[in-house]
Amino acid sequence: MKPRTGSSVLRLAVPFKALAQRFAVLFLVLAAFGLMLLSKAETVVVERAVTTISDIAAPIMDVLSRPAASLNAAIETARDLAYLRTENERLRRENARLLAWQDAARRLADQNEALQALLDFKPDPRMNHVSARVIGDAGGAYARSMLLNAGRRDGVAKGQAVVTGDGLVGRIVAAGAWSSRVMLLTDINSRVPVTVESSRNRAILAGDNTNLPRLIFLPANAVVRPGDRIVTSGHGGIFPPGLPAGRVVAVGDSGVRIQPFVRLDRLEFVRAIGYSGVSAAIPEEGDDAEAERR
Repeated sequence: MKPRTGSSVLRLAVPFKALAQRFAVLFLVLAAFGLMLLSKAETVVVERAVTTISDIAAPIMDVLSRPAASLNAAIETARDLAYLRTENERLRRENARLLAWQDAARRLADQNEALQALLDFKPDPRMNHVSARVIGDAGGAYARSMLLNAGRRDGVAKGQAVVTGDGLVGRIVAAGAWSSRVMLLTDINSRVPVTVESSRNRAILAGDNTNLPRLIFLPANAVVRPGDRIVTSGHGGIFPPGLPAGRVVAVGDSGVRIQPFVRLDRLEFVRAIGYSGVSAAIPEEGDDAEAERR
């Protein structure tokens, strides 16, 4: 029975196959002609069809495009972060350089101010002078002293007076080839012949390791008042005359106390001065009593 059924189907399909082959070309020509007429005559219909297809496809395309947009945004964010990191490193380096320049500018400003103050002092033409920087506390036998970065090779000699633009600082007590040591006015070993500027009374300005040295060996009838200026007298050949030393701030049972004009705790630059061509008798550290008797 199965063979008979298969042969019957084949016999029925043969006429349809022949018909399709005979009219296939005609169907295709008619379909193409119909489409041409439809595109020419019914453009509105075509546009509506295209619009409808676009409306249907738009949500699908939107959903499909979102991952790509998110990926692009993530890539841009990564690029921005990388740029910001690089820019942050550059700004850090620039800020460090600017801070270094700021510190240098402040140091130069402080040095300039100190040098300008030093230039306020006008030495006698007969004096030679050497400017030096304070580089630290020398220590040793003197409680109030400091170390300078200039020595004999620069023209510094033992016994020279040390000044700033404000007044007397002390004197050179030791001079090496490359450095020198200054004993300040406030050291207990310091003895400076001075004069009360208003009355011209002579005395000795003696340090006692305090911030306010005192006047000793004043004449019995000397009149000294707070505010009087004290200057060097030049006696003994140690200090040039007329160097401002300080101002009287107290007169009482403890003696006459002097406030030095120079801020001895804030010294940066000083000047060592001495008479050129004059050999002054420079006492040793143990000869202060003899200087006082003079």
